[in-house]
Amino acid sequence: MSAYSISHIKKELQVLDPEQLRQVILRLGKYKVENKELLSYLLFKAHDEAIFIEEVKEGIDESLSTLNDSNLYWAKKTIRKALRFANKNIRYSGIKETEVEIRIYFCQQMKATGLPFQRSTTLDNLYIGQLKKIEKVLSTLHEDLQFDYQQQIEELRNH
Repeated sequence: MSAYSISHIKKELQVLDPEQLRQVILRLGKYKVENKELLSYLLFKAHDEAIFIEEVKEGIDESLSTLNDSNLYWAKKTIRKALRFANKNIRYSGIKETEVEIRIYFCQQMKATGLPFQRSTTLDNLYIGQLKKIEKVLSTLHEDLQFDYQQQIEELRNH
């Protein structure tokens, strides 16, 4: 079975009555954890983005708290896990300011670990990639917001 386009699905959803729509959404939430997480964000957390950002930051802290810094290989695995968590939550939100905040926080925490990640090409490229993503998103934001974040980004560049 092939999937229909989003526009086709959108048209079909418009003809469903509220109870049928509720059943479709609940059924969708049963099949994948990510679907359930996205529904949870949309229903319970989307109205207060600041609390959502704090929860994501706590999740990043929790992931990095288990960092095994005795070996860069194990540290890399933990850092990638924290980054996957951050990226997943950034996708749920879809708000550019939230993305910038979370990515900056991730880089700050990565820097705060004290790991010599410049010695690992993979970790250094991961860090630089995050900075590039921040700059790309930041260029789409309002000039006042860009100015607010610029100092934090300058501190991150000096790794």
